[in-house]
Amino acid sequence: MSEMNSYMMVGERLCMDFINTVSWRESDEKRRDWFTSYAKIVDWCIHADVLTKQKAKVLLLKAEEKPSEAGEVLKRIIEMREVMYQIFKSVSKGTSPHLLDLECFNGFVSNFYQTLRVIHEKDHYTLKFMDNEENLDTMLPPILQSAVDLLVSKNDLERVKKCEGDSCGWLFFDTSRNRSRRWCSMADCGNRAKARRFYQKEK
Repeated sequence: MSEMNSYMMVGERLCMDFINTVSWRESDEKRRDWFTSYAKIVDWCIHADVLTKQKAKVLLLKAEEKPSEAGEVLKRIIEMREVMYQIFKSVSKGTSPHLLDLECFNGFVSNFYQTLRVIHEKDHYTLKFMDNEENLDTMLPPILQSAVDLLVSKNDLERVKKCEGDSCGWLFFDTSRNRSRRWCSMADCGNRAKARRFYQKEK
């Protein structure tokens, strides 16, 4: 589990990394939200290749001009992230999501549905949410699309897992051949679990 601002990207899907912008999700004492400001979200989006530095600069300038609007966008982004977390956590458990969570998620889908377009790419067609550079929430469509694409893929859903690390709570898409991945990162939660087993064995 990474500390805030280190921006570990271990989810293997954009929506998973977006959800994982809270460190130690299941710990009241350690829990830390990376998105403490609109600027922090923009910074993460640059790291996640959702925004270019040029586009990010434009958004930050606009956020300075309209701080109340930026504050509202910050609240919506966090709301979408938390709803996505609840839905995909249910997926990782093999259970149905809460209807209110799905309803809230569909609200975000409906909000951006008007920007949905059929795009021709080489030898196939695909659906994409088109972003509006004028809006402070222009980073949401690609993140939302990542979540929608994963949710509607029957086989891929079986690869959504929750890290087994104590209090971690991070989610990831298991790309291992035999679907045996257990940790958000072997270098982090995996090593802690290994050290704990060694300690108990020595004890």
